Amino acid sequence: MMLHQDEIPVDEDLVRSLLKAQRPKWADRPLSPAGAGTDNTMYRLGDDLLVRLPRTADKAGSLGKEQEWLPRLAPFLPCPVPEPVHAGTPTDAFPLAWSVYRWIDGHEVGPDTVRDWAAFGADLAAVVRALHRIDLMGATRADGLSWYRGGSLRPCDQWVRKSFTECRTFVGSELDVDALERLWRAALALPEPSGPHVWLHGDLKPTNLLVREGKLHAVIDFGALSVGFPDAEHSTLWDLPPQARGAYRDALDLDDVTWTRARAWAIAVGVSGIPYYWHTFPAFVAECRARLQAVLTDAAAR
Repeated sequence: MMLHQDEIPVDEDLVRSLLKAQRPKWADRPLSPAGAGTDNTMYRLGDDLLVRLPRTADKAGSLGKEQEWLPRLAPFLPCPVPEPVHAGTPTDAFPLAWSVYRWIDGHEVGPDTVRDWAAFGADLAAVVRALHRIDLMGATRADGLSWYRGGSLRPCDQWVRKSFTECRTFVGSELDVDALERLWRAALALPEPSGPHVWLHGDLKPTNLLVREGKLHAVIDFGALSVGFPDAEHSTLWDLPPQARGAYRDALDLDDVTWTRARAWAIAVGVSGIPYYWHTFPAFVAECRARLQAVLTDAAAR
């Protein structure tokens, strides 16, 4: 499934060729598709390894960040995170860096896997609290560790406004896009964030969280790892049920201004994702629509 115009095609034969060239001792292991996100394609390698390959050249740097920083962040976090074991180098067949990680067992987040949503929200808050308290170790909001979601909302207004217009074309009769835009503008009117920069996972949506025995077990995909203001880190809570969202907010004691900005980031990602992936990734479009509907429901209840 190709999602981007400049995407590099990947299949099992290609992955096998990369392994034969760079890690021949793994080349004969069983290899099978292990899912695909908007940034990477993944293959399970044997029982204990995972191969990740970026879809496009601009996504390749995210794997380098994980190689550099995850071993340094992992000791401070209360749950497992990906452990890089090989940094793949570009070849003629695949001209981008790629990575191999230890496999982490777990299930996707959902009503059939999570036992207690309030407990899940509190556990996720504990991971976020721990991540945000880790010393920056000299890292700054620059180069690969600078991402729009850790900054101000205002520089994003132009492309978010365009996304509102496009969303009206695609789902205007099914979502109250006008109400979403009013919530976005209310957040723009708030003072700029001014707290200290922290480490950010950047994309704590349910597909990047693993469950075991009904509880949060691991956080994966740190490709959006960055340094910045924490507001956007909380935006994916609208992908979870209200019980999880409320427990998370209470556990972190988030004030109204921070929560309003987080909601605005949820809106920005949702309204931009719908038109971009409308023809290529219907499952992701459904996630965006569900997130925006949760935002509207939540706002109407207040």
